[in-house]
Amino acid sequence: MLLWALLLSVARAEAAPSPQPGAPLALARERAGQVSDVRYELAFAIPRSTATPVTGSVTISFDLADAQRPLVLDFRRPPGTTLTITQDGQSAPFQEVNEHIVFAPQALRRGRNAFFARFTAASAPLNRSPEFLYTLLVPARAREVFPCFDQPDVKARFDLKLTLPADWQAAANGAETSRLELDGRADVRFAQTLPISTYLFAFAAGRFDVETASRDGRQLRIFHRETDAAKLARNRSAVFDLTARSLSWLEDYTGMPYPWGKFDLVLIPAFQYGGMEHPGAVFFNAGKLLLDESPTQAQQLGRAGLIAHEIAHMWFGDLVTMRWFTDVWLKEVFANFLAAKAVEPSFPGIDHALRFLMHHQPYAYKVDATQGTHPILQPLDNLNQAGLLYGAIIYSKAPVVMRHLELKEGEAALREGLRDYLKAFQFGNATWDELLAVLEKRAGRPLRAFGRNWVVSAGRPVVSTRLVVADGRIASLSLRQSDPLGRGLLWEQALEPALYFSSGSTSFTVRLQDASTSIAQARGLSAPDFVLPDRSGLGYADFRLDDKSRRALLRRVSRVPEALARGSAWLALWDDLLEGRLRASAYLDAAQTALAAETVELNIQRLLDTAAKAYWRFLPAAERPARAARLEALLWSLLEKEPSASLRKAYLKAFWSVAQTEAGVGKLRALWSAELEIPGVVLSEDDQTALALELAVRGVADAPLILERQLARLSNPDRRARLAFLAPAVSADQTVRDAFFAGLASAANRRHESWVEDALALLHHPLRAPASLKYVGPTLERLEEIQRTGDIFFPAAWVSATLEGHSSPQAARIARDFLASRPDYPAPLRRLILQSAYSLEAAARGR
Repeated sequence: MLLWALLLSVARAEAAPSPQPGAPLALARERAGQVSDVRYELAFAIPRSTATPVTGSVTISFDLADAQRPLVLDFRRPPGTTLTITQDGQSAPFQEVNEHIVFAPQALRRGRNAFFARFTAASAPLNRSPEFLYTLLVPARAREVFPCFDQPDVKARFDLKLTLPADWQAAANGAETSRLELDGRADVRFAQTLPISTYLFAFAAGRFDVETASRDGRQLRIFHRETDAAKLARNRSAVFDLTARSLSWLEDYTGMPYPWGKFDLVLIPAFQYGGMEHPGAVFFNAGKLLLDESPTQAQQLGRAGLIAHEIAHMWFGDLVTMRWFTDVWLKEVFANFLAAKAVEPSFPGIDHALRFLMHHQPYAYKVDATQGTHPILQPLDNLNQAGLLYGAIIYSKAPVVMRHLELKEGEAALREGLRDYLKAFQFGNATWDELLAVLEKRAGRPLRAFGRNWVVSAGRPVVSTRLVVADGRIASLSLRQSDPLGRGLLWEQALEPALYFSSGSTSFTVRLQDASTSIAQARGLSAPDFVLPDRSGLGYADFRLDDKSRRALLRRVSRVPEALARGSAWLALWDDLLEGRLRASAYLDAAQTALAAETVELNIQRLLDTAAKAYWRFLPAAERPARAARLEALLWSLLEKEPSASLRKAYLKAFWSVAQTEAGVGKLRALWSAELEIPGVVLSEDDQTALALELAVRGVADAPLILERQLARLSNPDRRARLAFLAPAVSADQTVRDAFFAGLASAANRRHESWVEDALALLHHPLRAPASLKYVGPTLERLEEIQRTGDIFFPAAWVSATLEGHSSPQAARIARDFLASRPDYPAPLRRLILQSAYSLEAAARGR
């Protein structure tokens, strides 16, 4: 009779509204009020062969506040697999509806509940390779691996057991508590975690080596697959030291000890992200941490910043987590904002204000300047769309906003407010409004207007100077801001406009908050040679240079004495190029002149990057041959006379990115074959591979032999697999490239997303752009599928790696027509295309 009643109840449940696929907001809100004290006891059996699926079991236990309604778990069962669920040792009736498991009220009880399930895990979120695997469950892919409440505000404790090949190592959130080996298999158990969200649950297993070190009384471990012992030895201490310093700095800043016990760094080849902040087991892209023998300053700073970023997440994101992914920016803003501070002690000789500028504004502007811009705080109805919230606005614009808030409130006041926030919500969840309430309480005044214009509204202001001169003296000087989207918004921010004269300069501290701000101190001063709207690196805007100032800067920007001001000027000039206020040839002329005089590596790196873009993207193809020899000669001469190994490597990489003449390509060949060496610069396996690919994409006659020999040179199996994947993308045979591109239609061929991104960039290299134009439309048509099957950064990379190789009006028209013919196309994906099409349209206009 009991079983019959349960079955009837399941039948009645069919009349209730079915949960939508994914993790809908309405369902998440309901569950957050229903369940508490959730625990998962998980076990996975990991076979050696990737042809055999990973199977698992889980006991899910939780307290239920209301047993009168159906309860929904999330699980996207792989096709062709089975799922069994028991309760109290007996089969539990349930329904599978739209990627969910639904239990009728009669199967539930108020108070403690427990269900035991056996299942097969999907392969995609396990990222399986023949010798290793790793989970990547953000934003809501835990449901593809095991049944769960897959939402950030239902935190849980996890117990984990892995059964795996005995010659494999494993890392997880908790510390390893036991390992029992028998008959070539090992049972590995891990300690129970503190409460974490499902997207932060993680494990990695495979043929990893483990390095161990002690710093400040804390044991740290690195899991890696690096076969180059010298490379590992060069980087080992630096990675441990940077980790320890960041942990110590964050503990001091937050006033709270590191919350998660042990700390492992798992270095994964071809990892989709720079890093992922799993508590206790942070995953990193191996190439970002294990640097080559001659790393650039940018690579060294990038490594330190990446480590600090993920460690900041241990508090901001892991300890206190957003309630819903609408507020995903809350964890990313503090990770980037605090990482910038945390790395300063490790690099005392760096201009960190300049680094902050170069690390944030250029990337945020690439989105905020376009029709694809969006607010920092974005709406989200379903977690299956959460990956589309990520991007430069939350990673790069949001830290700039936080910096302005810190300037407004004071560094100490913001730090104390963040400490209050962490204490109030530790091991729980919070929203932007809840953080704002904490900060307002500490400040003693409202901050809503500041947050509304910067966080809830899209776009950036247009800021210009208005200078009136009479009889050689300044009659008036003012800063004006306007909203390019016509909403009348005003952005409050601190700026430092500066006047430059032949004999020096003067600047003014301005808090811009009105449509026009007069600078009274400037009245009566001599007329300047030019005006820079902001030289502080603090400003966030489309800074419009007046015509006289633009002309003067192009001639003498390298003579501006402050490195930070030069950096700000170059950003303004690049905006002028994109907006059609400056020709690419004029920018390139000025950049080449400045490169010969610039001494600060951060500015040099920016100039090298933008000069290459101006050369390939914005300079008409017919003009490149006349400029190529001069540009190559400049870069090579700078390389030869540069005493810094870091800058020599930067110049060398810039040279091989633009080399086009017969002599330049000959140098690439000689570098690859080791017939030509650069003193103090050692070319790594990755460098040699990059050179081989550069030669192939330039169509050298013996490219197949070069690639074959390069493959034979590689000792690391992961680097060999990458080159084998990329080789067809640079084939001289169009039919081979066509077949490779067609193969990307299969999700199985897109498993290594970073490889796919690299391959697309090679397919669409400007030298191959005419032949690859036919791929643009199909690439855009596949974007919706890419979003469904890929990880969070892949849709944007899929589009940008395609469109950024093109500059023709035909390519711009394909993107434009694609969107015009699809008025109901998903808005987040439309934005991605508009973001990448912005510079394509700018380049096409220049044609």
